[in-house]
Amino acid sequence: MNLERAGDRRERRRTANAIQMELRDLLGQLSILNHWVSARLGLKDADLNCLELIGRLGPISPSALAKRAGVHPATMTGMLDRLERDGWIARDRDPADRRAVLLRVLPDRGNELYRLYAGMREEMNEISGHYDAAQLTVIHDFLRRCTGAGERATRGLAEDA
Repeated sequence: MNLERAGDRRERRRTANAIQMELRDLLGQLSILNHWVSARLGLKDADLNCLELIGRLGPISPSALAKRAGVHPATMTGMLDRLERDGWIARDRDPADRRAVLLRVLPDRGNELYRLYAGMREEMNEISGHYDAAQLTVIHDFLRRCTGAGERATRGLAEDA
């Protein structure tokens, strides 16, 4: 019985390590995809990252964006100036505090991004079609927890800096 449990533990550890390697491979592949999307749009990779955060979290203040992106506020100002100048974002007055600014992605340019990621979206839809709802729920939970772990690890490193 102990041998079986030890074997199960080894198999579980091997599978967990394989999953971690696949996640690393996925991260690398998504970085390459994002780099090519950036290049097609004439953006810097960091600009695309901020644009994605604004699209997902916005409207968002520049200081909240800088914190979330892990970018120094002065660097963020330059990025936002480029994104605004090139028609990607708008800086709007915060209705709750007229002195504050909120960032949002402009819809026309957002559609360009949507189009460039269409191939990946189609592939993901195809992959998802191979799983039932219960399996997709487990995958979603796993990825959500991994994202949370990454956020906590990032926060820990940022606090030590």
